[in-house]
Amino acid sequence: MATSIDTRAHDAQKRAHARDGGRRSHTDGPAPSHGHAHADGHTHAPGRGGERGLRLALGLTLVILCVEVVGGLLAHSLALLADAGHVATDLAALAMALFALRQAHRPADHARTFGYHRTGILVALLNASALIAITLFIAAEAYGRLAHPQPVQPLPMVVAAAIGLVVNLFIATRLRGHGAYGHAAHGHDDLNMRGALLHVIGDAAASAGVIVAAALIALTGWAPLDPLLSVAIAALIALGAWRLLGDALEVLMEATPHEIDMRTLVHDMLLAPGVRDVHDLHVWSIGSGLTALSCHARIDPQPLDDGLRVIDGLTCLLRERFGIAHATIQPETTSCAATGLYCALPCGCRDE
Repeated sequence: MATSIDTRAHDAQKRAHARDGGRRSHTDGPAPSHGHAHADGHTHAPGRGGERGLRLALGLTLVILCVEVVGGLLAHSLALLADAGHVATDLAALAMALFALRQAHRPADHARTFGYHRTGILVALLNASALIAITLFIAAEAYGRLAHPQPVQPLPMVVAAAIGLVVNLFIATRLRGHGAYGHAAHGHDDLNMRGALLHVIGDAAASAGVIVAAALIALTGWAPLDPLLSVAIAALIALGAWRLLGDALEVLMEATPHEIDMRTLVHDMLLAPGVRDVHDLHVWSIGSGLTALSCHARIDPQPLDDGLRVIDGLTCLLRERFGIAHATIQPETTSCAATGLYCALPCGCRDE
């Protein structure tokens, strides 16, 4: 018979089901368990360290925006104004990241049983799309400046860009290492925080480039260097945005996380004591840093407590070796209809 069990049921629940199973038969196999607990102390609630860093970054980024807009207008510098445009998206990105982080604190409910962890992925997708749109605008403006060069004032460029560089580097040090869960777990990065950090690092690099360009313009008087630098800034932003967009889409498409090697995962699961076969396997990301797994595991017919120990051992292996703390395993003592390693879900269509 095939039955279902969540692999992190409390010991008290196990004993209760064992007593109930003992009244039926010791060879019927594991009985259903409907409890859901995190025996390893794992929680889906985000930490507060990232939220504090985001609030500070939001205030400082507003200061940078004001400085660079004023400096760009005084210097007639497209590169500095382009950087100010990027800073404006920093504000939006940081605000959305803060919103997403707060949303992730909301508990799961009957309408969203996984909670609100995908909010951060949607924000990352929006951030990446906005960045790509901005790079196209900067490129168009740069083309116009190359066709009709305008004189620039190097001194205001240097002052505004230097302020932006220092403040952005400070913000980056505060954001770096923070994830949606307050830490980097098992090498996972939070896409939403990555998006915010990408904005900040890109702006710091742009500020450094503006300083170099201002110095060269002051020495050579070659005005086209300003729009050319703005194109380089746009290309840098677009590259990071494209990667962020791809990562967000991978999560939304329920793709296997990049850090999980499925061949190694299956191999190790089959070597776990008491496990005879694994099939109907799914591995996906609920949100950044939160990997989930579900599968069928065939084990030998045995008393309930022994079967639970096999599943518990498999759960510990997944958590400790692969960082999968949210695993749901259906134990079976006989083969079921689904025998493939990866199941083929019905498409819902009918043959014509």
